[in-house]
Amino acid sequence: MHVPDGFINAPVSVAAGAVAVGAVAVSLRGARRELDERTAPLAGLVAAFIFAVQMLNFPVAAGTSGHLLGGALAAILVGPYTAVLCVSVVLLMQGLLFADGGLTALGVNITVMACVTTVVAYAIFRGLAKVLPAGRRSVTAAAFTAALVSVPAAAAAFTLIYAIGGTTDVSLGKVATAMIGVHVLIGIGEAAITALTVGAVIAVRPDLVHGARGLTAPLKLRVGGELIDAPAAPAAAPASAASATSHRKLWAAGLVTSLVLAGFVSFYASTNPDGLEKVAHDKGFDKGEKEHDAADSPLADYGVKDITNTRLSGGLAGIIGVGVTVVAGSAVFWAVRRRRATDGTDTGPASTGAGVTATAPATPAATPAAKPAENA
Repeated sequence: MHVPDGFINAPVSVAAGAVAVGAVAVSLRGARRELDERTAPLAGLVAAFIFAVQMLNFPVAAGTSGHLLGGALAAILVGPYTAVLCVSVVLLMQGLLFADGGLTALGVNITVMACVTTVVAYAIFRGLAKVLPAGRRSVTAAAFTAALVSVPAAAAAFTLIYAIGGTTDVSLGKVATAMIGVHVLIGIGEAAITALTVGAVIAVRPDLVHGARGLTAPLKLRVGGELIDAPAAPAAAPASAASATSHRKLWAAGLVTSLVLAGFVSFYASTNPDGLEKVAHDKGFDKGEKEHDAADSPLADYGVKDITNTRLSGGLAGIIGVGVTVVAGSAVFWAVRRRRATDGTDTGPASTGAGVTATAPATPAATPAAKPAENA
């Protein structure tokens, strides 16, 4: 759904740019409360993963493809404020280096693909998490539904922006029907990718998933024939060496997965136009499209200039894109993390995910006392 230059007129593009700048500024401040020493590296990895998966267009209808937008996935993994920054970093890298999404339309793309998807998805996720029983399956189901709805919501947002600032005279009703209709189908793919990814991370490190904080079950003690919760720790204990090792393994596995997806699997992605491209061509509002300002970039169109082998060119471009995105994203999030530490807002682990009841695990010190109680 990357909007190219020329679809939206200059005044509306400038207004969308102002909205995007404001959203990024708010997100930079809000992300200080979400990022800690564990999640800051994960946020950079999430940005790189979204970049990689966005290269994997999947067929959704005759002659049409779709790809991950990523707002829902990022919001659930690292929090809504950090999610806006993650997707914005991806869009910036794609626009500057790969000529994907217009530079004058960058504000439109951030507003639609980063802000709208994140706000809609996280609001739905919070609501569902409050009414569903706390558990991994509930978090995964809520993630699926949130991602599913976020995509047609983004399509509706683009339609609204087009209604205000579109550069061609096309029936708004036809644009809205076609855009929302095809993006409902794309939303199914988005939901599947989001649910699978969230479920996979929860299976190994639920404490790193913003939307799954508090899923750790408390230690139960049998006293007088009844099970009671063991006392919770008064403060969070420092991460153990085993936890730190697990964190590094998860990060390394995520980076390798992103590199494989972008460098190798992307070769087999659908070459059909995505939902916006297809609708724009069918309805005729692609006539206003302008050549990208970065069309001469060495990585334009996800290929390396002067490398004639298509597979090699695309694979190298994907690997470079993942590398640049993880470095840029990590730099942004570490800077935010450092600002949190220096401005006095670093009061412990990031806030718990919405809608999931936080239950602190028992401390090691409480465990020995549990042994006599179990025999009571």
